[in-house]
Amino acid sequence: MTSSVQGSPVKALIVEDTAVHALILSTILRKFHCEITMAENGNEAVQLFLEGKKFDIIFCDKDMPVMSGPEAIEKIRALGESHVKIVGISADYDAQEAFVSAGADVFLPKPMKFDVVGPMIKEVINKKNNSMV
Repeated sequence: MTSSVQGSPVKALIVEDTAVHALILSTILRKFHCEITMAENGNEAVQLFLEGKKFDIIFCDKDMPVMSGPEAIEKIRALGESHVKIVGISADYDAQEAFVSAGADVFLPKPMKFDVVGPMIKEVINKKNNSMV
C-alpha cells in the first residue's frame, strides 16, 4: 500500500468518536498511503503514546467521552511529543483557541475536505523524507 510514497509511510492517528467522521478522514489519508491507527477518545490516544507508539500526525476531535481532545493533546505534549504534528478538528468553530492553547499545531473545522487535508499530509511526507536523507 505504500508503493507511491518514498521511505516509510506516514503514521497517522485519528482520535474521533464518530464513525462517519473517522471514515471520511481515513479515506482521505489512505489516498496518501498513510498507516492509520484509530482511537475513540483522548484517553486511548494518550495510552498509545504511553505504550511507546510514535506518529507523524494526529487528527484529534474536540468533544469525546472519557477525555476531550484538548486534554489529550496537553498530555501528549507533556510526554515530550513535540515532533508530531497535531491537528485539532471540530464542528465547533470556537474550538480553535482550546486546541491551540492545548498544544495543537493547526485547527480544522469539520467536515474534513481533501483539498485542505491533502497539503498537510504532503507537508508531513516531505518533512519525513527529508529527515531520512
